[in-house]
Amino acid sequence: MPQSLSRRGLLGAAAAAGAAGALATPAAAATAGSGGHGRLSRVPRDQISVQLYTLRNQLAIDLEGSLAELAEIGYTRIEHAGFVGRTAAQFRAALDNAGLRATSGHVGIPQPFNADTWKRALEDAAIVGNKFIVHPFFGQGPTGPIRDAAVYRAFAADLNKAGALARQAGLSFGYHNHHAEFFPQTQNVRPGTRVTGFDILTGETDPRLVHLEVDLFWAYRGASDPVDLIKKHRGRIRQVHVKDLDANASFADPGDGLIDFGRIFEHSREAGLVEYIVERDDAGSPPRTPADALVTAQRGYAYLKGLRF
Repeated sequence: MPQSLSRRGLLGAAAAAGAAGALATPAAAATAGSGGHGRLSRVPRDQISVQLYTLRNQLAIDLEGSLAELAEIGYTRIEHAGFVGRTAAQFRAALDNAGLRATSGHVGIPQPFNADTWKRALEDAAIVGNKFIVHPFFGQGPTGPIRDAAVYRAFAADLNKAGALARQAGLSFGYHNHHAEFFPQTQNVRPGTRVTGFDILTGETDPRLVHLEVDLFWAYRGASDPVDLIKKHRGRIRQVHVKDLDANASFADPGDGLIDFGRIFEHSREAGLVEYIVERDDAGSPPRTPADALVTAQRGYAYLKGLRF
């Protein structure tokens, strides 16, 4: 396992990457986050997860060793994005061996929607042990962001269908945003009105069938304040992707960038949050190495564990 990191190697790499600065951030956050409200809150450790898309390159090299490293860092749960070339049963066995649970998974609903295909995905989700199953991506067409409200309305109807079948299977179905959903729609809307794709998806899906997994990075890139989203969708935001934004509007390890996560998490109860999922899209991609994604996972976990708000 030449690309796998030992515990000592992982922490050393984190230090070399500047983890000392990142791990100092929670103390400042605690001071800033008290806001005169008395006792500070924290992210429950058993609700901290990591999106395995972050580690996709490292998992392809060493699935079992990388999962073991995540458990050693402190994670007890993960969110998968595929099964790394394994069957659902094989992937579940690898998780079990590492002592991890795949509480959530990213699985795209079929387009055009096909109930039988979706039911097979739900069966795999049950094998892996998912509680949540989340559609990961929508909003981009062949020429850029979708600007046609009718396309969003049709997709919202498909989300409701997928959510109803997921609910029958004992799963909570969610939708994960990027930034394109926050573009105003210019076709098939009443003149003089401003409606975004996100407005349509949230307004035309049943909250009992479709919850929200808000990617905090992409919400900001879409010029939407997550706190405003929470206030508008109380109780519906059950999961968040904790992904930071650097000064160049690109990715950063959680706690290293511009996003004030403490300010957002002060509203966790109002949101309905039960899962805080560390993610960084380029964590193991060039010029970074695949193993650098484990450093991101370690720093993200340490940041959330130490955060006070």
